[in-house]
Amino acid sequence: MSKPDAPAVPRRVVTGVRNGRSVVVSDGPVPNAHHYTSIPGMMTSVLYATAASPGLPQEEVETAPLRMHVPPPPGETRLMIVTFPPDSSLALPGFDPAAADAEQREFIPGLAELFEQDAPGMHRSETVDYGVVLDGEIWLELDEGDRTHLRTDDVVVQCGTRHAWRNAGDRTAKMLFVLIGGEWK
Repeated sequence: MSKPDAPAVPRRVVTGVRNGRSVVVSDGPVPNAHHYTSIPGMMTSVLYATAASPGLPQEEVETAPLRMHVPPPPGETRLMIVTFPPDSSLALPGFDPAAADAEQREFIPGLAELFEQDAPGMHRSETVDYGVVLDGEIWLELDEGDRTHLRTDDVVVQCGTRHAWRNAGDRTAKMLFVLIGGEWK
């Protein structure tokens, strides 16, 4: 298998109000997109975040700084894009799981710590996640190894369950996630 191409950095357009008029206040590449050196083809980026009860219009242009804690507290949200390389790339000679773990802990703090050591990729967070497959194919794995095959334009509502994303295909898959902070009841 050849080395996957680095995914593009998402463009983000943020609107606001100036002098009573709707305007674009920010337009450009997401400042916290990270292309992983330890996981070629993987990119994560938190594009935007909101408070539990966001005021309108939004006053802050940059709500998702680099290395922001990913799982949001109750009521808050995170908008995120993740590009997943094929799982086969993790079996290539030279893949270093410890380096991948360290890099994820640096760039997706709070989420990386939830990944289970004895079941790579499996995790559970106190969130409801809306996941949209933007490009490619990916498999949602739940307990007992149950897998659901997803394709471009498929949507998953992931409700705080233990899960992992598996790319059994031969090219990258890109997903958009909205994470909404919740609480265990």
